[in-house]
Amino acid sequence: MAKAPPFVVEFGNVGRPPEADGRLDSPSFHRNAERLAAALGPYLRVMSGDALEIGSGTGQHVVVLANIAPDLVWWPTDPNDRHVASIEAWRRHSGLPNIRAPRRLDAAQPEWHAADWPDAFAAMLCVNVLHISPWTVSEALFGGAARYLRQGGRLFVYGPFMRDGQHTAPSNAAFDESLRRENPAWGVRDIADLAALAGRHALTLEAVRDMPANNFVLVFTKS
Repeated sequence: MAKAPPFVVEFGNVGRPPEADGRLDSPSFHRNAERLAAALGPYLRVMSGDALEIGSGTGQHVVVLANIAPDLVWWPTDPNDRHVASIEAWRRHSGLPNIRAPRRLDAAQPEWHAADWPDAFAAMLCVNVLHISPWTVSEALFGGAARYLRQGGRLFVYGPFMRDGQHTAPSNAAFDESLRRENPAWGVRDIADLAALAGRHALTLEAVRDMPANNFVLVFTKS
């Protein structure tokens, strides 16, 4: 089994034990799935084509989103083999026809790609990844969005973020400090820094949606 990059949080070591078919459970999924679907639903329900998820983790989010956006074909990815097996198990368990088999993909690589992808994606999604990965992953994510999103396509990024160099709550500041103690390359990213990075890749920050627990959904559009 290939070794996952060192910044990956491996599900299965937290939450419920794996199901017999390999399905893993993410505790954070149960806290944010319903609200995330509500925030993304107005965008996704009017889209058609293909959608790429970077860092799909257990595979639970892609099942929820594929269910509410049936005109999108979802392509989940993750760098961790155990996660890929869980995504596939959740795909089979859901029975949804618009989820493709997961790909093992390390988005930390500057020129990441996978075989037999469509020519362009209508949407890309990245949930709870950027704060538990080096800045190079943020750079590679936006570089990939520039390559693979179609004109007018959207990149949705969810997680905790700073605004103009300031944490939005004391709990986020403490969380950021704990992340950096665990790995100095990790940390809560600043929305302004991500907007500037997006601009270098022909992406524009279209919307910032406040979410519970001091999280945000950032919506970027390829111009």
